[in-house]
Amino acid sequence: MDMRFLMKQAQAMQAKLAEAQANLRAEGTAGGGTVKVVLNGSRELQSIRIAKEAMDPEDPSMLEDLIQAAFNDAATKVDEGMKQAQGGMGLPGMNLPGLKGL
Repeated sequence: MDMRFLMKQAQAMQAKLAEAQANLRAEGTAGGGTVKVVLNGSRELQSIRIAKEAMDPEDPSMLEDLIQAAFNDAATKVDEGMKQAQGGMGLPGMNLPGLKGL
């Protein structure tokens, strides 16, 4: 096999994965939708929405837990989305830097 051809293929697949990671958005929710977070494919927080009813001044730890649960929900969806993108390229089990959790 031509090594240059294989390197070009690997670079093209890596570029597609990077594009998928950049374009991926995953929404996580908690508390029946009272807390919503959106993460990108790098698990960076893009937005957060908190309904008034989720804010109890007497119990701030409840809101903290809801935010954490929504973030974890979105992170799981990011992982699933990246695994699907990775699987669609015929790369099962490949662990590339920057694709945490795969």
